[in-house]
Amino acid sequence: MNNRNSDKAPETEAAAHLVMTEIELARLGGGEVAYIKTLSSDQAQTMFPMIEGLPKGIPLFSLHAADGTPIALTDTLQAAIGHAQDGELAIAALH
Repeated sequence: MNNRNSDKAPETEAAAHLVMTEIELARLGGGEVAYIKTLSSDQAQTMFPMIEGLPKGIPLFSLHAADGTPIALTDTLQAAIGHAQDGELAIAALH
């Protein structure tokens, strides 16, 4: 009997180890790991109250340290990635 599920189990287990929880990501910290989050202008205004005149109706991108501290707010994903690269931060994917 050929059980397809058992054939894929090692791959699934290996892939599961590549995903980090938010707590695990925060523990990395140390200014080495960051993540990017897509925000609405209302969400961005709450997170970055010191910024005035945020554009309405377009997605904004925030760069955060592993512990959740906001680092930068941009209007393009490429700019957020550039900020991370300039700061020599590795970008972690969150799901």
